[in-house]
Amino acid sequence: MVRPLISMLLAGMLGATFCQIAWADDRPSPKSLWQTVLPPPATAQLPTPRRPWVLRDREIALDFPLFQILKDAGARPHPRITVELFDGANHELDITSTVSRSNDTAVIRGILKPPSRGDFTFVASGNILIGTLQLGDRLYKTEHIANGRLRLIEIDPGKMPPD
Repeated sequence: MVRPLISMLLAGMLGATFCQIAWADDRPSPKSLWQTVLPPPATAQLPTPRRPWVLRDREIALDFPLFQILKDAGARPHPRITVELFDGANHELDITSTVSRSNDTAVIRGILKPPSRGDFTFVASGNILIGTLQLGDRLYKTEHIANGRLRLIEIDPGKMPPD
């Protein structure tokens, strides 16, 4: 009588363990931190002087619920977060450090998960994300345009003026 009961308990525990391992691989799909947006009509926009070190640029809009999680140093584990640069591929962020301040500012650092190879540093304040991403030998920056609008730019480091 005891032996069948022990066998059933052991089978149940092993089954539960294997089910948890199988479910652990079923991670939620990643979400993009930003999306490309169309710029406002040219009449409402100030002309931007062309900078010779900018290879390409586009306006982006943040996913604000995801952005708020990214700023929170206590939010662990982070959801899977990706960014799309100019190559059409989504690069997944591996956040290694978040330092939040009481003034709604955070510094976020990390690396890009394989197969991408690179790192990033962002400063998030209010609804603005300013930062730098290095992907191989390519350099990308996010910059504030005006009124909470952001731009993603690819930079030619050889043509960039010194700070």
